Amino acid sequence: MEAILGNQVMFILFSAMIVMFSILTVTSRRILRAATFLLFVLLSTAGLYFMLNYQFLAAVQITLYAGGIVVLIIFSILLTSHIDHKFDRVPAQKLIMGVIAAGSGIALSLTTLLTYNFVPANQEPISVDMNTIGKSLLNYGDHGFVLPFEVISVLLLAAIVAAVVIAKRKKI
Repeated sequence: MEAILGNQVMFILFSAMIVMFSILTVTSRRILRAATFLLFVLLSTAGLYFMLNYQFLAAVQITLYAGGIVVLIIFSILLTSHIDHKFDRVPAQKLIMGVIAAGSGIALSLTTLLTYNFVPANQEPISVDMNTIGKSLLNYGDHGFVLPFEVISVLLLAAIVAAVVIAKRKKI
């Protein structure tokens, strides 16, 4: 009973941290603070993975996302803009439209989650050993991850190049 209560408390704590730091990430007017808040979101997500006993996924979350991408974002910020740059306030019309879009997304997600009939899977659990994970990471077939990793790497490269181009563009 105490273990279940402890798990629920930790889940609520990690969920609250994810929500709070996500909001701080998108509302912060200082770009370096937003990147730091994003780091906390990614680390809290890794905490949820550890709670679910997905140690491999949590380790990937920490090393790849929290480590690699946030460091890359911070270096991009430091190389392309002034560290003390402060963004202008968002106009009220854009803020209202953003709140409407976020509310619509939340309503759609809640409606989908509450009306979907979740059925437990009847499949045998897949063994999670290093051999299976390694073969899955190197396989491009049905249960392989080579193609998704390549697509994500090209997408991230395009996003970083676009961010550098936008940041270095001369103002007219």
